[in-house]
Formats: sequence, C-alpha cells, structure tokens
Amino acid sequence: MSWLTYSIALCGFALLAHLVVNKFYAKLPLHFDGQVEKGYEDVQKAFKQNFLDGWESEGASLAVFVKGKKVVDVWGGYADKQANRKWKQDTISVAYSSTKAVGAICIAVLADKGHLKYNDLAGLPYLDTQITEEMALDHNLMRNVLEAEAPKYPPGRGTGYHTFTYGWLVDQIVRHADEKHRGIGQFFREEIAQPNGKKMLGIDFHIGLSSSEKHRVARVTANSFADFLSEIWHNPQSAFFALKFLTLDKNHPMVKSATNPSWMDIIHTTNVNNPEQHAMEQAAVLGIGNARSLASIFSLLVTGRLVGQETLALLNKPVINETDYVVDVPTIKGHGFFYYPMEGSEGHYIIGHTGHGCQQITFDMKNQVSFAYVTNALKASGYLGCRTYARIHTAIYDSIARNVQV
Repeated sequence: MSWLTYSIALCGFALLAHLVVNKFYAKLPLHFDGQVEKGYEDVQKAFKQNFLDGWESEGASLAVFVKGKKVVDVWGGYADKQANRKWKQDTISVAYSSTKAVGAICIAVLADKGHLKYNDLAGLPYLDTQITEEMALDHNLMRNVLEAEAPKYPPGRGTGYHTFTYGWLVDQIVRHADEKHRGIGQFFREEIAQPNGKKMLGIDFHIGLSSSEKHRVARVTANSFADFLSEIWHNPQSAFFALKFLTLDKNHPMVKSATNPSWMDIIHTTNVNNPEQHAMEQAAVLGIGNARSLASIFSLLVTGRLVGQETLALLNKPVINETDYVVDVPTIKGHGFFYYPMEGSEGHYIIGHTGHGCQQITFDMKNQVSFAYVTNALKASGYLGCRTYARIHTAIYDSIARNVQV
C-alpha cells in the first residue's frame, strides 16, 4: 500500500470513527451564559456557533472591551467534560503563551517608570541545561543558569521565539529592575491586578496560582485525531506547525525550544493539568485566568491607565519584521507582542499574543479595543489560522465597524 493510499485510508477511518462516536455516544447538553451589549450580539452568536458546529468541543470564554467598556462577556461548554463540570463565570484556564503578553505589560510598566529601557536582546530561545521542576522553582538557581548560558545566536543577528525561556528571563528582569525586587507573579498582582481589580470588577488572572483556587481551573484536553483532521479539512494551513514539528531534527531550534523542560512538554502531553505547575511563576506559558480578565488588563493599557502616552506610542510600533529562526516563518514583533497588519490600513496593527491550542489576547490601540479568548480544548493552530477564533475575530471587527466611530 502506497503512502498516499495509506494516508487516505487512515483519514477515512478517523472521520468514520468521529461520526460513529457522535452518533452513538450521548452528548452533554450545550451550555452558555454571560452578557452582551446591544450591537454586539453577532459576536455572541459566533461564539455559540463554534459549539453548535462542533468546532469547540469542551469549554471557552470570550470577552471584548471597547473604549474601556465591557461589551461582551460570555462563556460556555464544560470546564471538565468527563466530570460534567460546566464552565462557569469564575472558571479559569491555562493561557499558555498568551501569558507572555501579560509579562510584557509588566516590563512596559517598569519601562514607563524609568526603571528599564528596551535596548538589550537575549538570544536565548532555548537552554542547553536541562531544567528540572526543582530548578524552575528556585529563581536564584534559574538566574545562575541564565547567566551561564551563551547566546544561541549573537544578539541582534536574527530573531528566535523564546517558548519557555521568556518566562524566566522576564522574571529575572523584573526582580532586578523592581525597587522591591519582587518576582513576576507578585509584581503583576500588586502593581496591576490588585490596584485595578475594583474598577475592572476583578482581574482574575494569576502567574503563580494559589492552591486555594485550583478547584476553578478548567481541565485541558488534547486535540483528538478526528478534530485535527476536521481542522485541516477546513484550513489545511492549520496543520503547518504540527506537521513541521514532527519532521524536524531533534537539534532544530524549534524542537530544542519546545522540549526543555521535558516535564512541561506542551506538544505531546497535557502535563499542564498538574496543579503543581499552576503554582509556578512562569510568565511564558503558565498564566491562568479567563477571557474577561485578560481583556480587562489590555483595556487598561489601550485607554492609558497603565502607562503613559510615550510608552503607548512605543508599544504601538513593532521592532522586528523578518523570518524567525526558531519557528521558521516571517514574524512582525516587538516589546513582547506580535503585530498583525490591519488590511487596508497602513501602519495600523492589531497587537497581541496567541497561545498554544488557540488561546488569544488581542488589542488595538487605534480603536481602543481589547479582546481575549481562552479554551481548554487544544486546537492545531492559533490566531486566524484557528477557525474558532477567526470566526469570532471577524464578528468583533464587523460589530465595531457598525457601532464605533473610528
């Protein structure tokens, strides 16, 4: 049997299995809740349609702020389908790499106060030292590891995505620049979440989750093979990173970046369900919260309540526009964010950070808009390559065009 014939047969079997499961196994009833302002009903409809079409198989939350006002705050599905635990208003979930955007805001706050400047590049997309869980919990030890590692590429010559190392680097920068020498989790909590929590009706986002809150965390589920094929059928490009990762040599920067530490493997496992990981102050992948809180944080940013206009102007402009040597795709980025050019509007960027499995935080300085999407059912791709988010993204901007004078 040829490779092509085998692949077609395998795909056919997977789709048949998916249909059989859907037909003969009892489905849990669909569940939705939340609030939406007049004029943004289509965003709520898009959110629900993802579940109705079977694109969203577990649970999710979505929130949108426009000019400082919350216009969409909805959630649905299940935090743990096997346990019949519904996604509730206070359910929180792992944001994966969308956490990096929150770490970037902490750096922006310090830069705005004059404690930092955006000058130096790290060049440490991966570490040669194998990181154990014990090492990751000791910030002094991680400082020694980072200081001992030589740059993988000379800083300033090429750009590489820092999958995990970003979190430890940001933590060390904050500890050294902050006058109180706080870690990233404490700094975020005391400088951003707590002072602004009341005015934003609670910022329920954590970099280092207290054990008393672990019962609220949604259980992450891996993408089933049938769902993976369904995503590819809808958008073949959604398989790009998954298939690319499987074909790379173990010494490729992408593989090295994504597999150390091995116990935090986000590609092959859902180890992130371990509550011990939730407690770690790791600003690259282990932020935990809901869409409402993520969107509210960035609403504070775009409306000028976290940093001054000079810093906002700086954040609105990317620094790098070239092929990333780790993920091997062209990227526009800077200041801890990705920049997506707005079609038909030169110099207008939609800014934010995608997270593994289709997590997304997005903000738009020009329109003073911020929105976030988190889900516990991992998808093959992210941003507009992820069909669930892409549908919502389109509905949001269509609604903005109808409702906001820009």
